[in-house]
Amino acid sequence: MPAKKNPAEKKAKVAVAPEKDPVFLTEYDRYLFGEGRNYKIYQKMGAHKAQVDGKEGMHFAVWAPHAARVTVASESTNWNPEVNELVPQGTSGIFEGFVEGMGYGELYKYVIHTPDGRQLFKADPYAFSSELRPGNASKTASITEHQWKDAKWLKARAEANTFESPMSIYEVHLGSWRKNPDTKDGFKNYREYADELVAYCTEMGYTHVELMGIAEHPFDGSWGYQVTGYYAPTSRYGSPADFQYFVEKMHDAGIGVILDWVPAHFPRDGHGLALFDGTPTYEYADSRLGEHPDWGTKIFDYSKNEVRNFLISNALYWFDEFHIDGLRVDAVASMLYLDYGRKDGQWVANKYGGNGNLDAMEFFKHLNSLIRGRKDGTFIVAEESTAWPKITEAPENDGLGFTYKWNMGWMHDFLDYMKLDPYFRKFNHNKMTFGMSYAYSEKFILVLSHDEVVHLKCSMLNKMPGLGDDKFANLKAGYAFMMGHAGKKLLFMGQDFGQEHEWSEATELSWNELEQPSHKDLHNYVKDLLHMYRKYPALYALDDTWEGFEWLLVDDADRSIFSFVRKDATGKNALMFVINFTPVARDDFRMGVPCKTNYTLILDEHGEVPTDKDNKKVFAAKKGECDGKPQYIEYPLPAYGVAVFRFNYTKPKPKAEKPVKAEKAEKPAKKTAKKKTKTAK
Repeated sequence: MPAKKNPAEKKAKVAVAPEKDPVFLTEYDRYLFGEGRNYKIYQKMGAHKAQVDGKEGMHFAVWAPHAARVTVASESTNWNPEVNELVPQGTSGIFEGFVEGMGYGELYKYVIHTPDGRQLFKADPYAFSSELRPGNASKTASITEHQWKDAKWLKARAEANTFESPMSIYEVHLGSWRKNPDTKDGFKNYREYADELVAYCTEMGYTHVELMGIAEHPFDGSWGYQVTGYYAPTSRYGSPADFQYFVEKMHDAGIGVILDWVPAHFPRDGHGLALFDGTPTYEYADSRLGEHPDWGTKIFDYSKNEVRNFLISNALYWFDEFHIDGLRVDAVASMLYLDYGRKDGQWVANKYGGNGNLDAMEFFKHLNSLIRGRKDGTFIVAEESTAWPKITEAPENDGLGFTYKWNMGWMHDFLDYMKLDPYFRKFNHNKMTFGMSYAYSEKFILVLSHDEVVHLKCSMLNKMPGLGDDKFANLKAGYAFMMGHAGKKLLFMGQDFGQEHEWSEATELSWNELEQPSHKDLHNYVKDLLHMYRKYPALYALDDTWEGFEWLLVDDADRSIFSFVRKDATGKNALMFVINFTPVARDDFRMGVPCKTNYTLILDEHGEVPTDKDNKKVFAAKKGECDGKPQYIEYPLPAYGVAVFRFNYTKPKPKAEKPVKAEKAEKPAKKTAKKKTKTAK
């Protein structure tokens, strides 16, 4: 329990600087916050170093609209709740003030004094750092110490077209990617992770890393999806400056950084946002709106300007202060649907009688319009699991404005197919082809995420049918299909070498499995796929248009063979994929091809194929009808065989029709008669 001071010390003197002081909130700051449009409010709210009347200390500001009083308790005052009182600022609900003598690295909490006499010790919603769990105090910290040197990366990012660029994402949970045996919790520092991840991603060919659980959270088992410190990089791995180093190190190696972001809900933990000022402050007051029945968490009240401001400012904070390249928004469907996870009678319809959360829709349009307007190459991704329309359409066209959407439908169909015994795949052929029927309805990322390798769903390898080598062969064929399919790509850590057991946040990946030939072979195979993907624009430059994709074999269900072509913007530089999803070899395989030219094999089921002149495998198209094409190639397709060919796509020139010769017109009869008469003479 916090120590109590005597009544004489109940109220500390608080020096409040005039509004011209750059740290303190101006009337205009408060106005914009109340309107939900103070996009850099984190520069004023929270704890900031300040100087008042020549004295050094910290300025504090917090929004607690129903509090009677607010004080700052700190480790240095033995958590006394009756000192360091903040001053209410008009009707804004903001309390602020200056605490002399405090500096960086100090633990503190706000004490909310409610009208009914309660004292609530709360972490700072805008804190830049937090105490390492199980402690839950906020920690004063600077976010301006790091001297950024990634201007070249930022310039190139702004000039690039993300839709026409390669994107192969490595989804990572830092705490279980690699462990440090010399620390109590097994965590490494952001700087150590940076050096090791850069080396790994560069070797493998990933273009981006997506980090789970960076915003501060109290429970390891939530994986970072129950956030209490939205502005604080988790102290598990170091300080804000350490994380800034991490991002810059990635950029220096040409690797983008994406953060998981959770504006859908927050936990009930007493020190967090729940009932922040003793009343529903950040959450909806009605439990039918403000609580997730399945997750036991609180739902943000998107109708409040101050709550929207908190979240929008937070998204922009990660872009501006940590140079993040993208945000992946978790659980978007739970925000959009008022009846998400609820039974009839447990939810409240919107004003039109529907189940769409109008507040959340406007929140997304507002946020995503801001991100689109930056024009600096930053992007935002929706994890949305339903058929909600226009997720990636511009807000001005009544869309939600996301840059990309996770393709959850493709993921489920793909995994359902891959888990089948090969005999039954012919009856489920459409699971692999259906995704192309809607592939261009949104800007998609194909994902095999962490959610698919936990909670008894099996690791990616053990989802595959068969035993031993069959499992690895199936997974190779599946990864090849994914890499050729339209859409950007995402793999979760451990999937690229076929980790045997399910993922757990408590243990390190089974890196020792790479010592086994089968796992090492799969690892090298995925590496070859990733480097092939980056090398050939045909695999990414036209990801959002049918001009970049063409089915060749789409209905060969009996043999479970698929073939398709990917093309680049020129329409000429193309790759042809052929994949056999059964253990039956097709030594006499023959298939129709789009044009009469040479097809050079660049990758098969073993990986990259040598391309030097002596070893180059070239297959010339032969004249003859096959699969509806006037030419074909012959290629012995092995069991679970994969073949990727490079070729120049040239459409045959239409045969020119011979001009029809006009018949000679008969000469006028009169003239002919004269001629005959003359001849007769």
